[in-house]
Amino acid sequence: MRKVFVYVEGQTEETFVRDILAPYLSQKDLILWPVLAKTKRTSSGATFKGGITSYGRIRRDIIELLRDSSAIRVTTMIDYYALPDDFPGKNRLSGGTPAQRVAFLEDAFRQDIDHPRFLPFLVLHEFEALLFADPRQVIEVFRDVNLNGASQLAQEVQGLQPEEINDGPQTHPSARILRHIPEYRKPLHGPVIAGRIGLATIRARCPHFDGWVRQLENL
Repeated sequence: MRKVFVYVEGQTEETFVRDILAPYLSQKDLILWPVLAKTKRTSSGATFKGGITSYGRIRRDIIELLRDSSAIRVTTMIDYYALPDDFPGKNRLSGGTPAQRVAFLEDAFRQDIDHPRFLPFLVLHEFEALLFADPRQVIEVFRDVNLNGASQLAQEVQGLQPEEINDGPQTHPSARILRHIPEYRKPLHGPVIAGRIGLATIRARCPHFDGWVRQLENL
């Protein structure tokens, strides 16, 4: 079995990689090892994990992981939405489709790390977009808690491509969910909904995500 480090920004992504993506890719002789981003280190040596605060922190973590030659790849699962301002290429980002913009930033990320075992991936526009691959499962999870809100959310995103739901402050995927379902808790509900949807459906509805999985399959 070949090891792949997956640098993730939060507990939700960590659970998704461990419980949904890793079992599938184990069939391809891959062990996916999620690594939670370090946000800060105190003077006592304690480390806080989860969340992205600066690109400098991301870069240090990635370089540290690449020093471990036992991993055939180091990849990432970081939200495109609300990337830190010092992220490579962000100050040069202009027009284009969401797919073109995220590809531009991933390429800038790749060039900055500049290592043959590094495979960058940014989620368009954030993890919750994957949940819109099948909004019916959002309804099922919240049926006994907030059926009306979940139904309104499903109606709002009906017909939209999940990865094209934009990155506006009030319209990015998680903002839409919380507006209709304030009971939503990302680490608790996110992986549950994704698991109900299934990897095959997420891949079919989210081509940028699917492209990343294909690259991992072909290692």
